[in-house]
Amino acid sequence: MWRSSASFILDKHLNNKPISITHSIDSPPPPSASMADENPNPNPNPISAYYETRAAHHGIVTSEWLEQAQAAVRRYPDHDDSVSPVSGRPFSVIEEFNSWRQQPDLAEAVAAIRALAAVIRSSEATTMMELEIELKKASDTLKAWDTTSISLTAGCDLFMRYVTRTSALEFEDFNSAKSRVLGRAEKFGEISCKARRIIAILSQDFIFDGCTILVHGFSRVVFEILKTSAQNKKLFRVLCTEGRPDKTGVLLAKELAKLDIPVKLLIDSAVAYSMDEVDMVFVGADGVVESGGIINMMGTYQIALVAHSMNKPVYVAAESYKFARLYPLDQKDLEPALRPIDFNVPVPPKVEVERSARDYTPPQYLTLLFTDLGVLTPSVVSDELIQLYL
Repeated sequence: MWRSSASFILDKHLNNKPISITHSIDSPPPPSASMADENPNPNPNPISAYYETRAAHHGIVTSEWLEQAQAAVRRYPDHDDSVSPVSGRPFSVIEEFNSWRQQPDLAEAVAAIRALAAVIRSSEATTMMELEIELKKASDTLKAWDTTSISLTAGCDLFMRYVTRTSALEFEDFNSAKSRVLGRAEKFGEISCKARRIIAILSQDFIFDGCTILVHGFSRVVFEILKTSAQNKKLFRVLCTEGRPDKTGVLLAKELAKLDIPVKLLIDSAVAYSMDEVDMVFVGADGVVESGGIINMMGTYQIALVAHSMNKPVYVAAESYKFARLYPLDQKDLEPALRPIDFNVPVPPKVEVERSARDYTPPQYLTLLFTDLGVLTPSVVSDELIQLYL
């Protein structure tokens, strides 16, 4: 019967003597003097990164767990980029991820979640320890694919927490436990795919006939909200900012026009000028941080400032897989996400160009967040984050 699975919880009734973290990591059993002289080992702990994470989480580990971890890592060395052979060829989590990304309506984080579920499905691991290490390596590979993507990192982290957070794994054989993990992985993927639709339904009570909505950039969840409102025969009009430098607002305006929604395109600098005729602001988010603030397309912060000063509500639409364990204090706390900018005129070499693609909007300038977890105030976000990551 499998006892020490991926969601390992220390069994106080085990007869094994607990090993302290310091001893396990820093002080392995010393080799004989002759062996030490012939084969010095500057890195006696081949699983230090992973082991330290587990040790920090659980405080102490058993010798049984350590033996299983060492065996699993020997089977899957760090330099091996493949996850498991499938149909005679190595499985690549990046290839799987890119194949899911080709679906235009699928968010990047959901594509990562689907790819991680495929890792479980194709795995040849024989213990839950090996399977967990496979998943962790695949998750780290995806996060390294784009270190600036907040939703990608948060989606991978939440996936890892969700699929292994069940005590039932402790009391099942490996095949049953793997099936349970795969079922939870696929369920998490389904929940994530439905998030956009859930948010669109929750937001309908806040959009009334005759209102004017200001939007910024092309957020797919905001577009879903507006499309659902139009399908519900609500009468409203939309002001779209241009969304420089990639002009995503122009793309959104085109899509809204196809739905016969009255839309007006604004240059980004005309937000304050037009705010008098606005009833509410709707924006998406690249990430929702612990403070309840959001990280989103450049220009969101100044729109929220103008709206707040004129008592206009600012609504954020964001899926729960974008909830990230980040706490920026100011704009410079963000990891740079740069993009090329074309001013359509020559820029002298000595002129510095600000190329940041996103900014941070503090929670005091936001009214409500529409998520698949419900309609939240910014102050509730930290509580929801605790529930998601516990």
